[in-house]
Amino acid sequence: MIQRIQTIYLLLATLVSIGLPFVFSLYADAEGQAVWAKDDILWMSFFGGSALLSFIIIFLYKKRQNQFVLGRLTIIVNFVLLGVLVYRSQILSGGTAVLEKGIGMIIPLISIVLLALANKAIKRDEDLVKSVDRLR
Repeated sequence: MIQRIQTIYLLLATLVSIGLPFVFSLYADAEGQAVWAKDDILWMSFFGGSALLSFIIIFLYKKRQNQFVLGRLTIIVNFVLLGVLVYRSQILSGGTAVLEKGIGMIIPLISIVLLALANKAIKRDEDLVKSVDRLR
């Protein structure tokens, strides 16, 4: 059952979380230098944790309820990551005046959307199995 649509969503979320932080900068600091995820262990732990959880969820296809719960946990991790990113970019001197936030700030949003789509597909599979069991 690894050939389900949520597997594609989860694989894309894994690739987004682990690959895009190396391609796009997160934001620019007060001196105008780009801040990359690979420069700080905090960013790498959040992005790596999100990618690892998304990858683990793929192989829990026999336990749909655990898949769903871990999907929500990964969404929460991405919301925390997004909050920390926004907070760190705003505490810079002139935080609201700095226009260069970087495209890397939307990486957690992309992951959240993909994980929400995966959770929706997991829920649909669970409902289908419950309805078939009800008919027996």
